[in-house]
Amino acid sequence: MTTKSLYQELEPLLAQVRKPIQYVGGEVNATVKEWDEVAVRWALLYPDAYEVGSPNQGVQILYEVLNEQPDVLAERCYAVWPDMEELLREHEIPAFTLDSHRSLGDFDVLGVSLSTELGYTNLLNTLDLAGIPLRSADRSDSDPVVLVGGHSAFNPEPLAPFIDGAVLGDGEEPALQISRLISEWREAGSPDGRVGLLGKLAASGVVYVPAFYDVSYGTSGHIQSIRPNRTGVPWQVSKHTLMDLDEWPYPKKPVVPVAETIHERMSVEIFRGCTRGCRFCQAGMITRPVRERSAETVADMVDCGIKRTGFDEVGMLSLSSADHSEIGDLAKGLADQYEGTKTSLSLPSTRVDAFNIELADELSRNGRRSGLTFAPEGGSERMRRVINKTVSEEDLIRTVAAAYSSGWRHVKLYFMCGLPTETDDDVLQIARLAREVIRTGREVSGRRDIRCTVSIGGFVPKPHTPFQWAGQLPAEQTDHRLHLLRDEIRGDREYGRSIGMRYHDGEPGIVEGLLARGDRRVADVIEQVWRDGGRFDGWSEYFSYDRWSTAATKVWRDQPIDVDWFTTRERDFDEVLPWSHLDSGLDAEWLWQDWQDALGEDEVGDCRWTPCSQCGVCDQMDTHIQVGPADKVWIPTIPVGATASEMA
Repeated sequence: MTTKSLYQELEPLLAQVRKPIQYVGGEVNATVKEWDEVAVRWALLYPDAYEVGSPNQGVQILYEVLNEQPDVLAERCYAVWPDMEELLREHEIPAFTLDSHRSLGDFDVLGVSLSTELGYTNLLNTLDLAGIPLRSADRSDSDPVVLVGGHSAFNPEPLAPFIDGAVLGDGEEPALQISRLISEWREAGSPDGRVGLLGKLAASGVVYVPAFYDVSYGTSGHIQSIRPNRTGVPWQVSKHTLMDLDEWPYPKKPVVPVAETIHERMSVEIFRGCTRGCRFCQAGMITRPVRERSAETVADMVDCGIKRTGFDEVGMLSLSSADHSEIGDLAKGLADQYEGTKTSLSLPSTRVDAFNIELADELSRNGRRSGLTFAPEGGSERMRRVINKTVSEEDLIRTVAAAYSSGWRHVKLYFMCGLPTETDDDVLQIARLAREVIRTGREVSGRRDIRCTVSIGGFVPKPHTPFQWAGQLPAEQTDHRLHLLRDEIRGDREYGRSIGMRYHDGEPGIVEGLLARGDRRVADVIEQVWRDGGRFDGWSEYFSYDRWSTAATKVWRDQPIDVDWFTTRERDFDEVLPWSHLDSGLDAEWLWQDWQDALGEDEVGDCRWTPCSQCGVCDQMDTHIQVGPADKVWIPTIPVGATASEMA
């Protein structure tokens, strides 16, 4: 093994690349441990640029949790831009970590955080740059174990040949358990080499090892079965859920980036999970149940983080931060504490019906008053019933009226295009809603400088959601509807100039959909795209739909599948899905019924405040909802239709 810093070789190259500082390291709160004094060494990869990956909360948490262990070290790495890649290949320098600039191939584990499917080609590129064989079957005992986690890992099948394992769900406890299992395996003399270690990880139930499962296909292209090919591994691998977040107040010492990043703030996760039940939202479905941090713990984390970072903005993170049961008191208490310091608070994710001006005033009391962002998602009331986004137009108008009358001048609204059952008219309703927002703002404020920006993304069906069976809207239809909406807004002489519109073309969404719901046969397409130059597919300047389409046609020339087969095709309930053996806790029958309810435009309540809808998570995962003040209120699971005696 190299086990040496590569910085001397890298330093002469830095003047030849853009933003060289992103490769230097040495950030405040970064950790560099003695290589020879630990038993297990992790490299944590976020397969995107430093400016995107550095603020990632998941990587920050695991980095600190692992480095707190005396016999474990963890270092961070990110995808390098094409200019640096070219130089690394020219000078035969492998991909490296940021903390000690060691080759990724020197580590025991390469842990990859998959926040989006469009980073898959970056993962392959990083493996190749590191000198790690692309395919798990080609790796030797001296190569790192490549493990993936994050939301996209809930269907790791398109990456199955390239990874050694996947961890589903919260990663804090699994990371420690994996470290312990590796250490025990080493102490026992590394029995059966790499295969023996993977067998140990798989048998623990903590890691899903794709190589230990066989997938068979029918002549029609459908999956016939997914079954283990060796004894001692589970037929179904379940997600891990971290209970009592107060016991895990990470990150305690957030790393402060040395280069500009997409989020210039210190972030605190105030709760995990969401039970609002938005049918399009994979994050909300796979992170159930809701687990709140107490206001006391959040306040302590904010105080600790500000003192150790120097940031002047604190983001209170969750899937819907204003839903925290103590959010009002929490916001007021923090605003009081930091009054006069110019330290501002923000809720990056806020629902219309959970927002009020008093809360917004507290958040902006000590800092800048930024624009407000809300996500109605669907342009029409009908679409919002379909997706279970229980926000009425009246709710939205009342909220923006209060905002404009309280001094805000700009509101951003986020929508999706291509949702199931959507029509052209549903999308055009976005223009009408934006006009009403501007009209209301002018009326209540008495001003003409009122602005509204509508931002529109293409809908991509995701695994473990009620829409996992839905057909995706073809790219050309998505573009058609977006162009209709653009023309409708531009043609409005009264309000059009006050309405901004941002949108993404349909083609990137099709590729995301292919990777999100694909199976192992997609792996060859990913590799072909990478070999054809695919990198940074999440960046419009590097994305090429033609490259993906050409690769798929070439790879699947003699197979009964194509891109449409994985994306625009609707599935039946009895179809074996690529992720059927990976358990997020959600009953398939419940998801299917919710899909039928969507087609019937029927809404489902939030089980935090209404009876349990029997999604299966709490029963199957042995978990429960945690909300309430610092002394914790443990919400019982009350089935729909339970009798009074059963509820007692």
